[in-house]
Amino acid sequence: MLAAMAKFFADGGPWMYPIALVSVLALAVCIERVVCVLFRYDINGRTFMAQVQKLVATNNIDRAIKLCNAAPNAALPRVIKAGLLRANKGEVEIRNAIDEVVLEVVPLLNKRTAALAALANLATLLGLLGTIMGLTDAFGAVSGAPPEQRAGLITGAIAVAMNTTAFGLLVAVPTLFVHLLLSGISRKIVADIDLYAMRLENMLVARGKGGAEPVEKSA
Repeated sequence: MLAAMAKFFADGGPWMYPIALVSVLALAVCIERVVCVLFRYDINGRTFMAQVQKLVATNNIDRAIKLCNAAPNAALPRVIKAGLLRANKGEVEIRNAIDEVVLEVVPLLNKRTAALAALANLATLLGLLGTIMGLTDAFGAVSGAPPEQRAGLITGAIAVAMNTTAFGLLVAVPTLFVHLLLSGISRKIVADIDLYAMRLENMLVARGKGGAEPVEKSA
C-alpha cells in the first residue's frame, strides 16, 4: 500500500509537492476547527437554557452564573453569562452587555472556516494546472521525440496529468466536506445565541419590572 502511494506521488511529478503542502495546511485547519467548534464552542442549547430559565425564574442568578462558568469556553454560556452579570441593571445595559460578547464570540466561531474552502479550491486548481502541464508535455513528446521514445514519454506525461488531478481532488473533497460540516454547526450555534440571548433579555427585563417569564420545558 505504501509502495503504491509512493509510486502514485512520484509519477505525479513536481506538481504533487504544492498539492501536498496544501493538504498539510488543510489538515491542520480541519483539526483545529473541529476541536474548537465541536468540542469547545458547541453545547446543547435547549438543555442549558432550560436550566438557566429555571434559575432565573426562582431569582437564583448566582447559581445561573455558576452554571455558565461550568462551560467557560462554550459560546452560548459566555453570552448568557454577560446578560446575567447585568441582571439587576436596566434593559439597555443588559442588551449592550449581551451584544458586546456576541461580537466577540461569533468571529471565533467562523475563524479560519472560510480558509478551508479556499484551500480546497487551491488544491483543485493546482491539480488542474498539473494536468495541463502534463498534457502539454505529452503533445511535445509526440511532436518532437524520436518514435521509439514517444510511448514512454507520453505515458509519463499522462501519469503527471492524471495523478495531479486525482491528488488535488483527494485533498479538495474531504476539505470541502469538513467546511460544510463546520459551517452548519457554526450557523446552529449562532442561531441558538440569537434565540436564547433574546429570551434571556426578555426574562431579565420582566424580572426587573416585577413580572415573570414562563419557564420553557425541555423536550
